[in-house]
Amino acid sequence: MNNVHQKYSQGGDFVISPISELDIFTREDFSEEHKEIYNMVMDFDKDRVLTQKKEIESYNPELSKKLLDEMAELGLLGIDIPEEFGGIDLDKITSAIVAEALVYSPSFAVTWAVQTGIGSLPLIWFGTQSQKERFLPKIASGEIICAYGLSEPSSGSDAMGAKTTATLSEDGKSYILNGEKVFITNGGWASLFTVFAQLDGKLTGFLVESGTEGFSIGAEEKKLGMKGSSTVALNFQNAKIPAENILSTPGKGSEIAFSSLDMGRFKLGCSCLGGSKMVINRVAEYAQERKAFGTSISNFDAIIKKVADMTVHTFTSDSMIYRTIGSIQAEIDSIEKSDENYLKKMIGAMEKFAIETSMVKVYASDTSQWVIDEGLQIFGGYGFLEEYPLAPAFRDNRINQIWEGTNEINRTVIIGFFMKKALTEEMPIYDAIQDIEDFLKSNDLNSKDELLDKECFSLEMTKKGFLYLFNEALSVFQQDLQHEQQITELLADIMTNIYNVESTIIRAKKMYAKSQNIQAINIAKILTSEMVDHLTLSSKNICNYLKGHEMKDDSEKFLNEIISKAQLDTNTIDLKRNIAKHIFKEGKYPF
Repeated sequence: MNNVHQKYSQGGDFVISPISELDIFTREDFSEEHKEIYNMVMDFDKDRVLTQKKEIESYNPELSKKLLDEMAELGLLGIDIPEEFGGIDLDKITSAIVAEALVYSPSFAVTWAVQTGIGSLPLIWFGTQSQKERFLPKIASGEIICAYGLSEPSSGSDAMGAKTTATLSEDGKSYILNGEKVFITNGGWASLFTVFAQLDGKLTGFLVESGTEGFSIGAEEKKLGMKGSSTVALNFQNAKIPAENILSTPGKGSEIAFSSLDMGRFKLGCSCLGGSKMVINRVAEYAQERKAFGTSISNFDAIIKKVADMTVHTFTSDSMIYRTIGSIQAEIDSIEKSDENYLKKMIGAMEKFAIETSMVKVYASDTSQWVIDEGLQIFGGYGFLEEYPLAPAFRDNRINQIWEGTNEINRTVIIGFFMKKALTEEMPIYDAIQDIEDFLKSNDLNSKDELLDKECFSLEMTKKGFLYLFNEALSVFQQDLQHEQQITELLADIMTNIYNVESTIIRAKKMYAKSQNIQAINIAKILTSEMVDHLTLSSKNICNYLKGHEMKDDSEKFLNEIISKAQLDTNTIDLKRNIAKHIFKEGKYPF
């Protein structure tokens, strides 16, 4: 991958870095290899998956396994597996591209995602040489299907609350596992499971093989959606796990679990992006064909608004996703592969972007569910019928806001990590807050009317508003702020919107410079204007609450001054009409 980053933000520091100093990776920076892989996967998905979608979704394990084998032949099960173990070890951007391109069968997409993500990454990153030699070649070839066992009946998103236990046998040759895991994707088909259990009170990872004495697999769950995938419970009753199957070292389970989930939730966001684009494609076609009151419904202003809004938020998901994975890859590229601690440093590089990967998961999954809902509304009564595409998509997509950590948990992660950086002074947040007053008085207030200049200034003011609001909330509650979840959710959404707007503005300017793409500019204008509206409402709600907890009146006045300077007078109605007109002309999502 070519390193396009002159300077890029990481770990949430985009809120203190001026947009003018940032460069980001976008899909417009794809290499020829990236483009070829995207087209290859799209062709495979259309030719092999779409043509058999009905059979896949009716739950056909043999067909799903056969398709995995075919993906293995294309090298798509070994993207993250080193070549010495039978993989092709491509960059992380490629994993995102493949996840986005597998859109036609969500059930099969999640089967692949677990196989190449949380199912095998713990072994790739933390396994011993002998464990890798034993299992990875068979994972890359599809001979071994993988699963990941973390959630339990009494602890879903609360991973550290796991009650499954492991004890070392008297002869020291095995670990005895007792407990239950639930919601295990690929579980009914897998022959290798990464399972987490409490060993001497510390979460620890184990490689569990099918057929292990004392280990049994429950019946397939009856689900709302994703009906073609396997979801089961795992039961351990004095299950004997060979001592050599412990993953890494005792007590390292939390690091293994969360490192894997960071990438898992990111790839989930990529899948949601692909789904959102597909819905827009279907809607663009349907809205022009469907007639009502003597005209195509694509001429109705209410439909025009919906299609434009769907496009704006999908474009934004795309911008934030490839910005994030591009930054992660740039960080990884700075590490020498010959470094004996390469894997450890690579994991550390990805951990730096835990805030951003959580943002991707939340925003992309919320967006896809909203896009599908709006698309179903446009289809009207036909949207409610199973033979049309939106009804099954609505059911399948709903889980995306729940698994890989619920969106509520991920919002907590976003602000939790940012709080930690503030309290430990890892990031100069307080210095940035002290600079706000000087910034308000500076010449930066003078708009030069250049391309998206007003939007860039509005974004910078929004950053100042967020920092000030965050600092006020932290000053009132200190570390207890993490328990004020209505407040932290609002703060997380503001922070996410800042990241999205910045990503979209930078990408739009890049696209305009290259191809005069005015619709990308229109998207950036709409998004920025609506972000400020969101900040205004959210800050009002937070201030009204903080005033009951000793927030000073002059603090609220100063915050309102900041927000007022961020306001824009954007004519979003005409801009949305222009965007929808472009979508209908192209007949698909064109970006």
